[in-house]
Amino acid sequence: MNAITDVAGVKVGHATIHRAENVRTGVTAVLPHGGNLFQEKARGAVFVGNGFGKLMGSTQVNELGEIETPILLTNTLNVGKVADALLDYMLSRPGNEAARSVNPLVAETNDGQLNDIRGRHVGHEHVMQAVQGAAGGAVEEGAVGAGAGTVAFGFKGGIGTSSRRAGAHTVGVLVQSNYGGDLMICGAPVGRALRRGGVGAGDGSIIMVVGTDAPVDHRQLMRMAARTMWGLARTGSSGSHGSGDYGIAFTTHRQPPTLANADLSPLLLAVMEATEEAIYNSLFRAVTTTGNGRTVEALPVEETVAILRRHGAIK
Repeated sequence: MNAITDVAGVKVGHATIHRAENVRTGVTAVLPHGGNLFQEKARGAVFVGNGFGKLMGSTQVNELGEIETPILLTNTLNVGKVADALLDYMLSRPGNEAARSVNPLVAETNDGQLNDIRGRHVGHEHVMQAVQGAAGGAVEEGAVGAGAGTVAFGFKGGIGTSSRRAGAHTVGVLVQSNYGGDLMICGAPVGRALRRGGVGAGDGSIIMVVGTDAPVDHRQLMRMAARTMWGLARTGSSGSHGSGDYGIAFTTHRQPPTLANADLSPLLLAVMEATEEAIYNSLFRAVTTTGNGRTVEALPVEETVAILRRHGAIK
């Protein structure tokens, strides 16, 4: 599927809120597996590229090397409400009746250009829809879920995903793109050719979620999460002051980790490539969106393809 769900067992769900003229937001859920994550925790890591963000739950993930809830993406001012709903979900799961400490992992980008972000419109029902409706297979991309109101390089951003095979293992990445810079696609200066954006244009953020089935440990997952920044850089990110750039990585492998450090390179390359393509997909799949008194155009696909051909990036 060229998606994070190519990692067996991983599920993705969205809830998109498109209400009146000013609400364009939502929530996206990534589940490392469909079971009880509190009881069967996933090994994980969070890498901070630039910490201008509100990533709830990250310190415990890195302290223990474990993820014990679905990974939820939303907008900046909805992190608290989404985390509260996620706690309701986790505490209600059979087997968690005695739980007295749960670490909700909730990440965000700011969709305030197209969305009434101060209204905090993502509620309990939307979190339940995303988590309970999460499924494997094809993943909807573009202006959906947590990407409903995001903007990247001056164009409509959103949710994108991609995957790679790395020897016997699979690596998948899902992104929520909402940042700025000088858009490059496969090395071609698309942003400049379209006369949009420019070097250093626009703050913002991006969340990049990496899933794999490889038998890696927390430290190796941290190295994989760090490689999302290489993929991000290839797209022309400005790495600005106000851009919260995070990589979250997990493995679905349940047994003790066995991968030697010397065998990690194919996974690191897979992360870089899948991150880069997931970002492109978030742009190519997005649609022109009007909200909160603004209109943000989708990336013009035909013009972009012509630029890529002119620069020899595609045939």
